[in-house]
Amino acid sequence: MVNDAFAQADERWLTLMRSARQWLDGPLGQLMIEEEERLLSEELKRHFGGYLVHYGPSLKIPPGADQLRHGVRLGPPLPGVDIACEEGAWPLGENAADVVLLQHGLDFCLSPHRLLREAALSVRPGGHLLILGINPWSTWGVRHYFARDAFRKARCIGASRVADWLALLGFALEKRRFGCYRPPLSSPVWQNRLSWLERNREGEPSPGAGFYLLSARKLMVGLRPLPQTRREPRGKLIPMPVAKVSRRETSGTNE
Repeated sequence: MVNDAFAQADERWLTLMRSARQWLDGPLGQLMIEEEERLLSEELKRHFGGYLVHYGPSLKIPPGADQLRHGVRLGPPLPGVDIACEEGAWPLGENAADVVLLQHGLDFCLSPHRLLREAALSVRPGGHLLILGINPWSTWGVRHYFARDAFRKARCIGASRVADWLALLGFALEKRRFGCYRPPLSSPVWQNRLSWLERNREGEPSPGAGFYLLSARKLMVGLRPLPQTRREPRGKLIPMPVAKVSRRETSGTNE
């Protein structure tokens, strides 16, 4: 049934999401996901409400979302997805979610503007949009130019650029954190030796961090002033002629 519904879906998008999921399931992808979970577990504890919407190629469930009663995973028709949908056509109403999490959704997509607009529309006023993306100014961002796997297809959009997009969509950036300071080395031995980098610089802004986490709040809709009706210009008041009465005449008549 799902395959029939997605028979006309863009094959480039489906291929991109499949390859991105394979890369995230690999050793380097899992290293980044594990570090992201450490920041997400702290960040999601700050949020309360009914619905958390997650979009991205990652299979793992975001940790620390116990205060949010329901979690929904959107994405392509792949295992682990609750509701299959295209990146630019979410089956959600406006202002439906308390928190929307884009976990590398902007990194692996065909149209980042369209995807971000769909996510922004789904957040209720006062709700939050969380974005995890690969830092292009890091060793991870440099590696994607020379990678031979799906990581080469990542867009790696900078955090400042995404923050500007969020401001145009009516969001206020509240927090910007970074993680995964170890370089993308495939050797597990060297990864263990460099693990001290994570403990000493957790969340610290640095150009060497592999990913960033943005937390933005959707601004409340203010009251609009009522349009004032245009008043037509009125003519000047003209004094009416008043008859003068002579006191002499009035006194003579009384006599």
